[in-house]
Order: sequence, then C-alpha cells, then structure tokens
Amino acid sequence: QVELVESGGGLVQAGGSLRLSCAASGRTFSTYVMGWFRQTPGKEREFVAAIGRSGTNTVYAESVRGRFTISRDNAKNTVYLQLNSLKPEDTAVYYCAASDSTYFSGSYLADTKKFGHWGQGTQVTVSS
Repeated sequence: QVELVESGGGLVQAGGSLRLSCAASGRTFSTYVMGWFRQTPGKEREFVAAIGRSGTNTVYAESVRGRFTISRDNAKNTVYLQLNSLKPEDTAVYYCAASDSTYFSGSYLADTKKFGHWGQGTQVTVSS
C-alpha cells in the first residue's frame, strides 16, 4: 500500500512555471511506475505523464510534450512534475498516481485503471 500527497499547485500567469511534487509513504516507492493525470470539471481524468521505476523511462501526452518534465527521486520517495510555458488550457486539478504495471508505454498507462493508488490532487490555475 502507498499513500500519495501532492503539493505545489497554485495560480500562475500564462507562460509561467510551476513544480508539482508528490510525496509517497512506505518503503516500496521504487517498485511503482508513477504517473500524473489532470482533470477539469465535467471531463474525464486525462493522462499527462508517466515515469518508470528507475526514472530512466518517461512518456508524455502530446499536449504537454516539450513543456512538462516528469522526474523522480527514489531516495526521497517523491515524484515531480515541472510545468513550463503554461497555458490557460493547462488549468486543472493535477493528480499523482502509482501503478504496479510491468508494462511501460504511453498508450497503456494513459488508462486510469492501470493506476491503483491516487493522491487527493492539487489545483493548477493558469491565467491569461
């Protein structure tokens, strides 16, 4: 079992940056594939990025590739999402998630059902 707590959200102007953090409890953090998703009211939760257990492999949604960077520090039980060149359409609640998946691909991990553990979310608001 792992518990996830996100932080770092806030209000930022378009073009600005934020760094989200997700702290995980437990000593098994390095055994999970980690992901970030986002959701706006009335819409389904949308895949943003995922990172493999060692941090070597990453995958991104097309809408954020080149602007967002996912990373992890297994010694600190933390996964990060650096958000650069933010746009108003990036406004959403951002969720951290952990997966037991042994298969790593963007199309596979874009499915929320592949992630069994979720944080409570952190709001990111980008003003125009």
